[in-house]
Amino acid sequence: MSRLFTPVKVGAYEFKHRVVLAPLTRMRAEEGAIPGPLMAEYYAQRTSPGAFLIGEATIAAPNGNGYLGAPGLYDDSQIAGWRLVTEAVHARGGKIFLQLYHAGRQSHSEVQPDGAQPVGPSTISHGGVAYTKSGWTPTTPNRALGIEEIAELVESFRRAAERGLEAGFDGVEIHGANGYLFDQFLQDGSNKRTDIYGGSFENRARFLLEVTQALITVWGSDRVAVRLGPSGSFGDMSDSDPEGLFTYVATELGKLDLAYLHLIEPRVRGESDDESRNPNPVASQLIRKFYSGTIIAAGGFNGDNAEAIIAAGDADLVAFGRHFIANPDLPERLRRRLPLNHYDRDTFFGGMDVGYIDYPFYEERAAA
Repeated sequence: MSRLFTPVKVGAYEFKHRVVLAPLTRMRAEEGAIPGPLMAEYYAQRTSPGAFLIGEATIAAPNGNGYLGAPGLYDDSQIAGWRLVTEAVHARGGKIFLQLYHAGRQSHSEVQPDGAQPVGPSTISHGGVAYTKSGWTPTTPNRALGIEEIAELVESFRRAAERGLEAGFDGVEIHGANGYLFDQFLQDGSNKRTDIYGGSFENRARFLLEVTQALITVWGSDRVAVRLGPSGSFGDMSDSDPEGLFTYVATELGKLDLAYLHLIEPRVRGESDDESRNPNPVASQLIRKFYSGTIIAAGGFNGDNAEAIIAAGDADLVAFGRHFIANPDLPERLRRRLPLNHYDRDTFFGGMDVGYIDYPFYEERAAA
């Protein structure tokens, strides 16, 4: 029997299978970064009884956005929109975690409050892009956060987590990967601070661990998770010792009894469909040696290699992105080894229903 389709316990919950909807930035929120009925339909389509979904990157602070159309939970006005989503998922028998993020330097003044300058751990030039009314645009040079601002951000994440609880989510995941703010603090290519948030592994991990602990006060440890990208270079990210850094972070997170640790495998670098591997990957196979809790792996998986990573014991569940975009019934297709719809990358970001809620289920495709 396929290991992908055996029950698994994740923190406070048990799921019927190990195929997870990955957190996917789709930029379909309405004005005010508020989810609407379109987003609720998208998540409902991808829900089946006993399934586990992770919501898309959700802005946790007013200055945390990097993409026009991204949803938020930095304001009470956004709670009701997210409740549409969680109720739609629950009505179909699934569970959904909120993913909270802050873009940090990966932003543009056009998507900042009052056209302000983006923030980051240090003032470091990089070649990233943000999404504005003009489309994909080179980011605005950032400024370094003051130490008091970091404490304010910890509180912003805690309040956003409280709103997520009110909105009906089942747990919360911190987005610590893909060149966003937590990743910027972790990696020394972007963090040149000389205070308690820079230098050593301990100092560079401090912000992530402070936010994780703050969220635990809201949710309890068994409904809090963290996502990391140990080999990711998206957003001009780099570190002089990624193996040492990320095994340290995994060890520290392992002490907190989290719901899971979510790891992005190096076969996906973030920019394209290129599945070339980092020559020195640091992901599930290594991190498993330092983290004994539940691991979700993500990054370019198909049914066969998802089965393989679970059978090897390097991960417990696998999150699917592009294939889940194009196949709302992906778990059933993988279980029955049915052919998959092809995804349309041109419709991944922004727009309305095309490339979002119009992909056919297998039965609809077969009947056409």
